[in-house]
Amino acid sequence: VIHAIQQMVVRGAPAIGVCAAYACCMAAQEAQGDTKKLNLLLDAIAQARPTAVNLRWAVERMRSIQNTTGTEGFVAEASRIQAEDINNCKAMGQYGQSLIPENATILTHCNAGALATAGYGTALGVIRAAHECGKNISVICNETRPFLQGARLSAWELHQDGIKTTVACDNSCALLMQKKMIQCCIVGADRIAANGDTANKIGTFGVAILAKHFHIPFYVAAPISTIDSTMPDGTHIPIEVRPQEEVRTILSQTIVPEGVAVYNYAFDVTDASLITAIITEVGVLYPPFTASIAHACQEKQ
Repeated sequence: VIHAIQQMVVRGAPAIGVCAAYACCMAAQEAQGDTKKLNLLLDAIAQARPTAVNLRWAVERMRSIQNTTGTEGFVAEASRIQAEDINNCKAMGQYGQSLIPENATILTHCNAGALATAGYGTALGVIRAAHECGKNISVICNETRPFLQGARLSAWELHQDGIKTTVACDNSCALLMQKKMIQCCIVGADRIAANGDTANKIGTFGVAILAKHFHIPFYVAAPISTIDSTMPDGTHIPIEVRPQEEVRTILSQTIVPEGVAVYNYAFDVTDASLITAIITEVGVLYPPFTASIAHACQEKQ
């Protein structure tokens, strides 16, 4: 499971969290009552990837019950985490769809749908909910280099749902906004700091800057579990650097000259000042985010 998370066979913050919870069940079986061994295995799961806080959140939630329950209790807790994620996504969808105007074209970046969660999706969940409410909407999916989650995953999910979808190159956002082809942006999140600064797939920050310039609402959809209250702001969020080969090659074909270095930051951090609202399962949070996030976290407890 750790390998699957690291290699992005499983990706998307909520999906990573759910998968990690079940990995803890496997660890409990492997440890066979050896607490020291179990804690080492749980540590290894929690450290599989650095940016998505749902990974550590799920492991710590499982760890909190290890002294009061056996393996069966672990499985039951992991099942609860899975069910909660689906319910949270559907609640986010209902809160968020009210923000989407009729006949809107929505820009999304990366994949924050059923394939990135336990089901339904965060950002795509909002879009799904709007579609289910009968709103006439369409979606532009940024291709999302280098893994192409937008082109390969988001576009596929939306197409399967019968939602009008178009894929665009990541670097076409400014032109699309300039042409007034986009009415709002909705993205997911891998970690949200206490002040609202949000880490998401690399390129999200640039989309938010452009949206601000063109006066287009920019929404983040994420569960409360993605909020990391221990991080005062985005400068403290660790940014994963992934292997150069992910950028250097496409379908095993080398596209970068030998000897030329590559940057492959997996995420960037969008400043809270660029975010119109954060859509959660307990409601839509507005600036000042320090206050609204603290209140939402307290309400969720």
